[in-house]
Amino acid sequence: MGKDDKDIKISFKLRCQAWWNGYDIEDVKARLQAQKTGDSLEDKSSRAEEPASAAEEDISSLPWDKLRMEMTQLIWGDGYCGPGGKEQIEKMCKLLGLNSKMSAIVIGAGFGGPARVLAEEFGVWITGFELSKELAEKGMQMSEDAGLASKAIINHLDPAQEKPFDRSYDRAFSKEALYLFQDKEKILQDTYDTLKEDGLFLITDYTLSNADALENPDVQKWLKQEATQPYLATTAIMQDAIEKTGFSLRVNEDISDEYVRLIEGSWSKAAAIAQELAKKGSEGTKAIESLMAEAEFWALRAKLLKEGHIHVWRFLGYKQKSGLR
Repeated sequence: MGKDDKDIKISFKLRCQAWWNGYDIEDVKARLQAQKTGDSLEDKSSRAEEPASAAEEDISSLPWDKLRMEMTQLIWGDGYCGPGGKEQIEKMCKLLGLNSKMSAIVIGAGFGGPARVLAEEFGVWITGFELSKELAEKGMQMSEDAGLASKAIINHLDPAQEKPFDRSYDRAFSKEALYLFQDKEKILQDTYDTLKEDGLFLITDYTLSNADALENPDVQKWLKQEATQPYLATTAIMQDAIEKTGFSLRVNEDISDEYVRLIEGSWSKAAAIAQELAKKGSEGTKAIESLMAEAEFWALRAKLLKEGHIHVWRFLGYKQKSGLR
């Protein structure tokens, strides 16, 4: 351990918070060190089995049950479980220079909406990968229903699988998904390896403003509500990890403000949806409860973005030809 490591002081409060919420204290120290020196960092976050305090007993994850799937699509649109509908995906993915001769992977495929847009609008052969089995199964069913079973495939992704991608692709797109991977270096390397030379990797992801943001109670509440355990990293750590993998960054920008506008624009119609659901009696009441839980979840995320505790960041990585390295 170097002198700088010894100089990093971890407060008793932060140590307790890190232990309580399952973060490895050495990882917290490493994050602080990375912010201080700009050094690269292998994400070593690990989630422990933790008890819940009396004040936190009512904070639980929101599972992807049938009702939540229905409510999210009422807000975001068919095939989507978060911000970024058809027009937004088309606009964003122009950075990838797609055409009908290409194949691509989508990491964080969700219900498969983005994958189907790329297949239909750009003619690209898409294989989507999703960490949630529930979302992957629903997404594949929706591709089949749309007649895109072979053009926009949605698979469940096991992050521990040694080689998750079985062939080479021209392009890759990760939509707010890498923050859910504990071993970020592995998924980045797997993606780099599966891309052909001259390949592009477009990433949008949640990042921490700094390591201290882990202490924020609202950040911790958000982490606990996620259906899949998050492993957040700072923007600087993500940038370093992407470049360390071998990608050269062509785009590196904060799109938090744009993302908040997408959230607020979609949720502006929630009241009208609730009014329609209220006409369905007891069935509608359950749906409204699910809708309101989802609204609170996204309102919290928007709050964290506005306050600057977290960001939504866009990266575009380029895999250079061998002769150019």
